[in-house]
Amino acid sequence: MLKTGISLVALIVATPVWAQDDEIVVTATGIAQSRDEVGQAITVIDAETIKTRQAIDVVDLLATTPGVRFNRNGSTGGVTGVSLRGAETTQTLVLIDGVKVNDPSGIGDGYDFGPLLTGNIQRIEILRGSNSVVHGSQAIGGVVNLMTGVPAEGFGANASVDYGYSDTLSAKADVSGTSGIAAGGLGAAYFRTDGISSAAGGTERDGTENIATNARLKLSFTDMLSLDLRGYYIHADLDYDSFFGAPADSSDVSKLDQYVGYAGLNLALLDGKLTNRAAVTWMRNDRDYYFVRGTDPDYGYSGTNLRFEYEGVYAPVDQAKLLFGYEHERPDYDFFGFGSTASAKINIDSVYALAIVKPFAGLAVTGGVRHDDHSQFGGATTFGANANYSPNGGATNVRLSYGEGFKAPSLYQLYDSFSGNAALRPERSKSYDVGFDQSLDGGRAMLSVTAFRRDTRDQINYDNATFTYGNLDRTRAKGVEASIALKPVDALTVTGSYSYVDARDRSAGSATYGNRLARRAANAVSVSADYVWSFGLSTGTTVTMVGDSFDNAANTRRLDGYALAGVRASMPLGAHLEVYGRIDNLFDETYQTAYGYGSYGRAAYGGVRVRF
Repeated sequence: MLKTGISLVALIVATPVWAQDDEIVVTATGIAQSRDEVGQAITVIDAETIKTRQAIDVVDLLATTPGVRFNRNGSTGGVTGVSLRGAETTQTLVLIDGVKVNDPSGIGDGYDFGPLLTGNIQRIEILRGSNSVVHGSQAIGGVVNLMTGVPAEGFGANASVDYGYSDTLSAKADVSGTSGIAAGGLGAAYFRTDGISSAAGGTERDGTENIATNARLKLSFTDMLSLDLRGYYIHADLDYDSFFGAPADSSDVSKLDQYVGYAGLNLALLDGKLTNRAAVTWMRNDRDYYFVRGTDPDYGYSGTNLRFEYEGVYAPVDQAKLLFGYEHERPDYDFFGFGSTASAKINIDSVYALAIVKPFAGLAVTGGVRHDDHSQFGGATTFGANANYSPNGGATNVRLSYGEGFKAPSLYQLYDSFSGNAALRPERSKSYDVGFDQSLDGGRAMLSVTAFRRDTRDQINYDNATFTYGNLDRTRAKGVEASIALKPVDALTVTGSYSYVDARDRSAGSATYGNRLARRAANAVSVSADYVWSFGLSTGTTVTMVGDSFDNAANTRRLDGYALAGVRASMPLGAHLEVYGRIDNLFDETYQTAYGYGSYGRAAYGGVRVRF
């Protein structure tokens, strides 16, 4: 059992997250901004970090950033949820290449990170804190924004393949380039493994096969007019252990097909002072479940979300921008199985406006409002504001943020024939941040500290008295996030993060009032170090420690904390070839992130990369 009592002072000395000067982020407002303009807490995982860490699961990268907790049902590909700052996993909004991909057919519209592998993902932005003014429903805990690569000038291609423990094979390739008015790219990734037994006490392995493809094309007709086309596809075939009762060996199989599409037209007017974006996005999740492989599916779900988006940005002067927009969203779902079928759909119309003002050098202030009109429960209005002040040209940044969030009831919660409740109201939240970023020694050290609090009301839960869903719960999460990055010499990079998240039930009169929310450890710390030797060899390690948590709301079933260590190395062989390898869970730690589900022990992998 790991007992974590990590002081902030010790963290600042020992555990560092690297930031770049003048880094551009897009998740805070939906448009590109310098981080010096943003008052919200954002962590960026860039392409170099993804390559260096050699991670297969996106979640393994997210787990090294502050405020993130996750749970996974056993083997790679198993159902996986991500919580930001102690919020429910269904309160994390997920974007892939600008498209909202939360599943309308899920019980709570959550996103399953299990089938989402790193593949050709080149950048991840994690925004922590409620931000529904920009992103609408579900952005209560925050936003995870995943992006594939932008086409390079000229022509470029990359490929890699690696092999290791449990007959695991991972391969990916991408090609991109520009010619005339066109810039485009294609990518594909393949992964298969025999896996481990998802049930902690099981003996048969639960394997998975995963295929992901992505494409994008931009046509720049003039300097003022362009067309963006993007697509992403995932096919996942997973053996899993039955979740009806305690996890146990079984022959169950699930298959997923996820389709993501974006088509957007960009037009600049008034000498570039007014930019307009009109887009159609589409996402579809088809999930089929089989009790025995090789038979027809026993039950399944299909969720679709069609969205129309208009966004305008008016910048009359350099010191001010006005963002305004309209969105129409139509999620729907279908279910079949157990002798019945069901379907439902809703419509959501939204308008929003934000202003970004820089009244004097060093200060940026953002404020906005949004109204969503839902065809079932009516309207929801949210507000948000943040500020970032630097008295010394970006060496020190002080951040303040207030954000409101809401989450519309899922179609399942509203309309399920057994447990649905058409009278449900949206979940609502208010979150508060205060923090600072400090650059030291000419940028060779970067320290960030943020304190936060979030109060959520009308949270939806299953009512055991009425056997339907209801707006039953209140929760509160508060804590501290810290990160520090060190680059004492050019060859050495040390990065790390720590977060304390106190997430508790605040539902008056509830038997669980004051209890910690399930599967949300209070303490987590991660440290990474990478060194490039003079002869080209790169070596690195990541150590992650997570404290104790509980698997249930009653806090009677404990999940012990754990510590994981991994090592990695890579070596270039000329200008275009590189060999690499890693060992995960170096000390063969036994742990669970969901009660009754197993996890990987020590595992080694090796491979080769080629670049043109």
